[in-house]
Amino acid sequence: MAGLPIIIKALLQTEKSSSYLPKGKYLFLVNNSANKIQIKKAVEQAYKVKVKNVNTFVSMGKLKRVRHQLGRTVDTKKAVVTLAPGAKIEVA
Repeated sequence: MAGLPIIIKALLQTEKSSSYLPKGKYLFLVNNSANKIQIKKAVEQAYKVKVKNVNTFVSMGKLKRVRHQLGRTVDTKKAVVTLAPGAKIEVA
């Protein structure tokens, strides 16, 4: 399946995302052009679970300075995925 974009880049394990785990929610780093339907299908296929809801947000890149030049880090899109009751993803 050449030419298809990678939807899920990583399962994020941060302090904030660990507070989501008891509620059955997981935080993913996703492709900036991916929509909620694509994210839902990708998580269901990759982890063999039933997804109840997907919420997305874009974290804007920060302004950085290197010597005399200004630059910006890239914008990233994240998705909070709520699983159906009883479903679980094994976090290593």
